Amino acid sequence: MSNPFETGLEQNPANYAPLSPITFLTRTASVHPLRTSVIHGKQRWTWAETYERCRRLASALAQRGVGKGDTVSIMAPNVPAIFEAHFGVLMAGAVLNTINTRLEAETLAYIFEHAETKVLLTDREYSPQVKEALSKVEHKILLIDIDDPETESGEFLGELEYESFLAEGDPDFEAVLPEDDWQAVSLNYTSGTTGQPKGVVYHSRGAYLLTVGNMLSWEMPHHPVYLWTVPMFHCNGWCFPWTITMLAGTHICLRKVTAHNVYNAIADHKVTHMGGAPVVMNMIANAPKIEQRELTQTVQIMTAAAPPPPSVIAQMEEIGFNVIHVYGLTEIYGPAVICEWQQAWEAQDKTAQAQLKGRQGVRYHVLEGLTVADPETMETVPADGETMGEVLMQGNTVMKGYLKNPDATATAFAGGWFHSGDLGVLHPDGYLEIKDRSKDIIISGGENISSVEIENVLYQHPEILEAAVVARPDEKWGETPCAFVLLKTADALTELQVLEFCRTKLAGFKIPKTVVFSELPKTSTGKIRKNILRKQAVKLSADTVD
Repeated sequence: MSNPFETGLEQNPANYAPLSPITFLTRTASVHPLRTSVIHGKQRWTWAETYERCRRLASALAQRGVGKGDTVSIMAPNVPAIFEAHFGVLMAGAVLNTINTRLEAETLAYIFEHAETKVLLTDREYSPQVKEALSKVEHKILLIDIDDPETESGEFLGELEYESFLAEGDPDFEAVLPEDDWQAVSLNYTSGTTGQPKGVVYHSRGAYLLTVGNMLSWEMPHHPVYLWTVPMFHCNGWCFPWTITMLAGTHICLRKVTAHNVYNAIADHKVTHMGGAPVVMNMIANAPKIEQRELTQTVQIMTAAAPPPPSVIAQMEEIGFNVIHVYGLTEIYGPAVICEWQQAWEAQDKTAQAQLKGRQGVRYHVLEGLTVADPETMETVPADGETMGEVLMQGNTVMKGYLKNPDATATAFAGGWFHSGDLGVLHPDGYLEIKDRSKDIIISGGENISSVEIENVLYQHPEILEAAVVARPDEKWGETPCAFVLLKTADALTELQVLEFCRTKLAGFKIPKTVVFSELPKTSTGKIRKNILRKQAVKLSADTVD
């Protein structure tokens, strides 16, 4: 028997279109063409001008043969070019790969090869590591230099400069919309647990929905003024390049995140919203008075990464910020869990409110499932605030999977849920609180650092017999790597020598801040007991404070 609600009611161009964040730009440029879109130093553009620049970028890429299935990588701080790439690359039908600007040449080379990068847009400040990385890459990459007016150093490596590249493009180029919203639009690399980067693939549907989810969960108004402190290379800036555009807001680019620059931008441009890891909030709250400026408006700040200390939340709110705490991972497009405010909390004192805000919270409107469960039995833990389990997610804002890594993808999706690898508890009110990271990922200043990657480097030293790296609490960065090392010969190395060795092989932010020489505790099967080392690292921090 036929279904009357399907027969003769098929999809067609009049009633169905794949979801794409590209449409947010086309609408805003049409409805608000003269509103300010982007401000960067002395430069500013309207939405009509930004739309034209993005179309030119798409056209210039298409003329060079870039299209569906091709990767366009970009290595840049929060400057207009990386924002424009969030639309221009997608409008060409290609996949955008934003790259962490703190990575070393060896990892960059791996990414270029693994992603099969066809075009690389690169800010000339990063020319030293990019030049070295490209020397290790076998295939041909079209290199375009970004000559940002605020760049202080670096050489030109590419075939032409970004503005010249845009000039080649057609301002009337028609965007190539996805044929299906499962189509890949973005590729983000995460260090994972093995030290070898994994390519997280986003689809158009997820990017569109998380964009809307940001607005709904944060209760954002039209025309926000958003200050870019969250790197756009990190989870595509938590999808806010698309969210702020959807709301016809103004993007305030910030090349260097310092307290002085943040305060000036907020005061000069009347910033209403911004994001940042707890380390950014700590920097703002503890800035010298000479670097601060009085805030005439309440600034909404969304924070994520390591759980923000309640004392920092309280400090931020005292000086004019309203803190919103979210939680997420690269694999779920950035934030997808929010500590949504409850009216009943208003009766609590400021300290209690800050503690409540320190929890991760509840799922975004666009995330279908969030639970804490035993990863083996998949049984949900009791909501008692004490029983730990793994944080699991489910829905349209979960990645397609890991590029060219079916085994890791299958493991991540075991049982029909995305396994975050984070351990947490459910409180009686249903709010999630993260307690530990089962993957031993260290989150320093909002950046993920693989302990295994650092251990692999330490093991390369001829005098090191055993090594293990764990997170050590840090007031400024949230966490920093702490290395426990057993030497082959006692007193063969000093802490400084170990750090210097690491400096030759690791990006600066991955270098351990502490080295402890000792025997490493092990299980009966010889596995290093990192739980004991973590406790020792915490004690080291406490002893330092004392």
